[in-house]
Amino acid sequence: MLDYAALNALAAVVREGSFERAARALHVTPSAVSQRIRQLEEKTGGALLVRGQPCVATEAGRQLCRHVERVGMLEHELRDALPALGMGSGEAGDERVTIRVAVNADTLATWFIAAASAFTAQEPGALLDLTVDDQDHTAERLRSGAVLAAVTALAQPVAGCNSEALGTTHYVAAASPGFVREHFAKGVGARTLASAPSLVFDRKDRLQARWVRRICHRNVETPRHWIPSPSAFVEAACSGMGWGMHPVSMVAGALKEGRLVELVPDSMLPVPLYWQHARAAPKLLERLGAAVRAAATSGPHALAQ
Repeated sequence: MLDYAALNALAAVVREGSFERAARALHVTPSAVSQRIRQLEEKTGGALLVRGQPCVATEAGRQLCRHVERVGMLEHELRDALPALGMGSGEAGDERVTIRVAVNADTLATWFIAAASAFTAQEPGALLDLTVDDQDHTAERLRSGAVLAAVTALAQPVAGCNSEALGTTHYVAAASPGFVREHFAKGVGARTLASAPSLVFDRKDRLQARWVRRICHRNVETPRHWIPSPSAFVEAACSGMGWGMHPVSMVAGALKEGRLVELVPDSMLPVPLYWQHARAAPKLLERLGAAVRAAATSGPHALAQ
């Protein structure tokens, strides 16, 4: 039999990043957490954690974390159906279950919180642990077992997962009117783009490069400001720092008011998004998926269908 107190300790260390924070979350001592994980490693015959700042799971550790998360969701459902069973082991925190999800920053800044809010209102015993990554890389989090579900640009299902189309985010290349007058008075092309500062979210962000390649039919290196915040990204564009790729729904007001203008009319870049989740998922994960699909297709930030 697996020792679920030890498995919960392992999952807490991976989730919290350290033995001390995991101990606080479980309301036990750090030495108790350490002892449980050591016994689990002795039983499995290998390391389950890479000790560091933060602590991260090995491949075997990730498999066990995925297992304990699934068990937690199943117990959550069983507790709702048969409350008299009293499923908990008595430790603080085991009446709740945490679901780890990877999502890209623009989705989080636009429509995903509506999905999260609707889901947690329906499931007050569930907690969400959201990891932010580029939409082209969130599937890697799912593939590695770091999360159980992801909003991703990858249509092909990750092994062991299902993939459902959510819709399309359209990105517009835009800048302030003053910036456009200063840098693109002679038009938007390879020469002007090579000298005009651009806004890039992080080192994984390839949207600007993809748009430039479509416009110029070749790669063009642009000067870059790195701004890893969706709201600050829009503010930087409106203030004249540079041009960037923005979700249309996020900058519709700024475009209508004239605080931002398109660099090239009718040149939006479509990015289809998909909801990928572990196959044969517990009903709790299915209900999260339903909330995600509903939020993606309704409201002011709904994806294009």
